[in-house]
Formats: sequence, C-alpha cells, structure tokens
Amino acid sequence: MFQLKAFAKINWFLSVLGKRGDGYHDIFTLMQCVDLCDTLLFENSDALEIHSDIPDLPPEKNLVFRAASLMRDRVGGRRGAKIVLTKDIPLASGMGGGSSDAAATLVGLDRLWGTNLGTDRLMEMGATLGSDVPFFIGNAYAVAEGRGERISPLPEAPELLLLLVNPRISVSSAWAYSACQIGLTKKPVDIKLFCQTLARKDFITLSTMLANDLESAVVDAYPEINRIKERLCQLGASATAMSGSGSTVFGVFRSDEEARCASGQMGANWCRVVRTLTHVPEP
Repeated sequence: MFQLKAFAKINWFLSVLGKRGDGYHDIFTLMQCVDLCDTLLFENSDALEIHSDIPDLPPEKNLVFRAASLMRDRVGGRRGAKIVLTKDIPLASGMGGGSSDAAATLVGLDRLWGTNLGTDRLMEMGATLGSDVPFFIGNAYAVAEGRGERISPLPEAPELLLLLVNPRISVSSAWAYSACQIGLTKKPVDIKLFCQTLARKDFITLSTMLANDLESAVVDAYPEINRIKERLCQLGASATAMSGSGSTVFGVFRSDEEARCASGQMGANWCRVVRTLTHVPEP
C-alpha cells in the first residue's frame, strides 16, 4: 500500500492559436504545479476498485477509472487494484485536478504492478485521456504546446506565493474553448523574457504579461471572476489572472501574511494560500 499526491497547476499564460482539424485547439501555455493536491491510495486487490469522495460521479467521467482501465488494457492480464481518491482540488476549476489524478493513476499502477513502462509511454497513454495529463507525469514547470500534449520542461522553476480563489462555479473546458474568440493576429509570448520576469520576481512587469485568451469569454458569462480579480488587486495582489478555463483566479502576493489577510476577506469563495513547486516531490 502506498499513497501518491496529484498536484494542481496554474497557467501563467494561455494563448489559443487556432482550432485544429480534430476539434481541439492549438495552444501555447506555461504551466506550473502548486502545493495543493488530491491524494490517491493504491493497494493490491483481485479486482479493479475505484473509491472516491466525489458523490455520484459516473465511471465514464471519472478520469481515475478511465486511466486505470486504460492501463490494465495496455499491459494485459486481469490485474486488479484498489484506488482511493480523496479530492482537495475543486472540480472543473481550471487547475487540472482530474488530469493530475489520471496521471497519478498511471504512475501509481505502473509502480503497483511493476510494469516499468517509462515516462514516455506513460505520457503517450496520458495524452489519450486528456490534453493536460502528460504535463503531470513528472513535470512541475513546463511549456505545453499542440493541444497541450507537447511538453517542454523548463529549469529553474520559481517559488512564488499565490492566493487561489474559486467562486464555486464549474466551468466546462470544452465550452470555454468554443466560446473563445481567436484573434486574426496575435503577438507571440516571449517565453525567455516571461521566465526571466518570474525568476526575478519582477511583479510590476509580470502584471502586464499575464494573459489568458479564454478569460474574456468566461468573464462575460461569469462576471464574478472579474470581480474577484479586482478585489485581489485591492487587497494587495501584485498580479492576477484566471487559470486555465476557470473559474479559479490566482493572485501573486509578496508575503504569506498579505495573502492570508486577503484570503480572510474573500467572503464565501473557496480560497487557498499556496506556493508554486520548483520540482515534483518524491513520493
């Protein structure tokens, strides 16, 4: 029996470049894990058992179930496992909780069953489950391209203090991408300059560089997201942005005290003070 952590992520920026022939969108984004996580407990069993604290989630929508089923099909045999999922990352929040859970399932079963498939094959399998899944297999800080499955890990990940705020609104990623208005011209993000800005903790410049192409459409549908951004700025956040397809907003703070003070003034919203991860911790 052992336990793995499935970490959440934020998108420092998210550029939507165009719609693909397969129905997905080409994107360019910088993702980083934070120390908020779900946990998955693995133990041997004769059958494949998935237990979760998410009520009434059908198996076909449970990425842990889908990842476990895929893993068993790929390695063959009638292998079993008991997986217990405990959620702490809000559902449909733009922080990749389901994708991270799926990645942890692949990694955990590879370890439990001793199949030793290797990172590349696990990432290939993960890409069939969801665009963000490959990122969560061994990465803490990386650029994602294509539909999100092409991962380029980056060195020297910065450790920054964030306040995550979620208005308890679930946003469908598919809807957010379909509602996104893709511009005819787009200035490309200078990834080297962006990373240097993060590393220097140059918050003034950072506040002008954070951009999420999905944000406008999501804010139009859910104005509360923009109100949260404005409130975070009033409470001392140096920079704010929506993560992924929303509805979570993150604010960058200079001190733990400032972040926790702001958290206490965000009303009924779900809030969590976190730090970005510089590497994936050993299990």
